[in-house]
Amino acid sequence: MTRLAFIVSHPIQYVAPLYQRLAKRGDLSIKVFFTWHAGEAPVIDRGFGTAVKWDIPLTDGYDFELVENTAAEPGTHHFLGLRNPGLVQQVKAWGPTAVHITGWAWLSHLQAILAFSRSGIPVVFRGDSHLLDRGGALSWAKRSLLRWLYSYVTAFLVVGTANRQYYRAFGVPEARLFPCPYGIDVGRFAEPNERLERAAQEWRAELALPETDLALIYAGKFERKKRPVELMRAIQKLDNPSLRLIMLGSGELNDEVKTIAAADPQRFRVLPFQNQSRMPLVYRLGDVFVLPSAYGETWGLAVNEAMACGRPVLVSNKVGCAADLVKCGTGWVFDSDDPKSLLRTLRTVVAKKETLADMGNRNRQSARLFDFERAEDALLSCLNRIEAL
Repeated sequence: MTRLAFIVSHPIQYVAPLYQRLAKRGDLSIKVFFTWHAGEAPVIDRGFGTAVKWDIPLTDGYDFELVENTAAEPGTHHFLGLRNPGLVQQVKAWGPTAVHITGWAWLSHLQAILAFSRSGIPVVFRGDSHLLDRGGALSWAKRSLLRWLYSYVTAFLVVGTANRQYYRAFGVPEARLFPCPYGIDVGRFAEPNERLERAAQEWRAELALPETDLALIYAGKFERKKRPVELMRAIQKLDNPSLRLIMLGSGELNDEVKTIAAADPQRFRVLPFQNQSRMPLVYRLGDVFVLPSAYGETWGLAVNEAMACGRPVLVSNKVGCAADLVKCGTGWVFDSDDPKSLLRTLRTVVAKKETLADMGNRNRQSARLFDFERAEDALLSCLNRIEAL
């Protein structure tokens, strides 16, 4: 039987359901090793600027172990934030036949890639990097480092088009690239659709947002790379009294976002951070979901979630999922480097108002292509292939 060890920094709401599915299989044994924390207490989220503890179960239904982290400043925001001297030995003591490692940019994870590869244990790597916001440019030193490091990886789980292009840029051969979609728990967001839609209509009424108006929704961190302020300014320039923007979240730009909204209460509504259990309702507040990030958006799983809720999406071309999720009839992609592109695209969205419901219904179906069932099948296919080598 395959014994697959997962090495990951902490419980992640986008991945826990996959562990739970895998743990139920009779042909596979898994164990997850956390190198930062196990989600037992609120942890400061540097993007939201507040302590966060997700309100859905993230460690139920599978075996896990928290590895001691001796870092002076624990966290995933810097290379030395994960220092786990006992990691390799603890994982080896469990007896894995393969090791799945998420991310290399922390000391312990980099060491683990090298240690298991040199021990003859296959290393399956998962990352979501791309070169969309770098113009393909990386320093000679980083290119050399990654070419060397990636030579130790047995198989790469590729989340999408931009991610594949990233690996190919570092000379990773196609034979070591395995498609494995970035999944979400589609069912949790898609159903019960009618009840969630009614609840969203009631919430919109409480926010004094007429049903006849077109409401866009931005849900995420108020930080510069995601350009929430630029989105608000574009809405103002459009000067359409029936176009509204709901801003939901928190972060470093909190004060600026709230100041703009307070000066223009007809156009904007600002809502506080909402926990995971509320998100299937949150996305339905708007008619279209917007993610205007300029950089650092390796995938954008909120786009998957909004689509599963039956909403068209508007994203920048620097968002990693754009090439794979945002097709004709599901949403729009604007050019982040062109200051006028967002404004032009917003005008198109307004002009297509009557078609948004149909687009949303198509998205509810498209989202199922990125459900955990498909991610599970893809991972098992990868494991079977590497075991046969």
